Amino acid sequence: MKTPDLPLTLYVDMACPLCAREIHWLRRHAEPARLVLVDISSEAFDPAPLGRSLEALQQCLHARSASGEWLTGIDATLWSWRAAAVGGWVAPLGWRPLRPVFRLVYRLFTLARPHLAWLPHPDGGRRCKEVCPGDERGRR
Repeated sequence: MKTPDLPLTLYVDMACPLCAREIHWLRRHAEPARLVLVDISSEAFDPAPLGRSLEALQQCLHARSASGEWLTGIDATLWSWRAAAVGGWVAPLGWRPLRPVFRLVYRLFTLARPHLAWLPHPDGGRRCKEVCPGDERGRR
């Protein structure tokens, strides 16, 4: 597996509670010169220049190297963690005999992810665009 050129740009869905937790952790460890994080759930995000649809980017994790090489799924995870200099935690993703198992587990996660919105989000109320439904604090 060839090392991608840095910086690696990781396209993440910060509206997803599990994804947001991982990205908050990566952000604390990553140097911006090595890992750039782009929130695809932001209203300002436009996927058109990337040649990928928003739906494709939401379906599984995508990363793009400085030379334009795309990495998806477990490869995007592996290389983004390595770019953040915490790759030891995900080293097994690079072990050739286990990769088919990890790909299957990741595929199952991508199917379950849309149903995990009920989980607590690490940003709490800040992730609401205006006033969260049922949040009386914003109505005073």
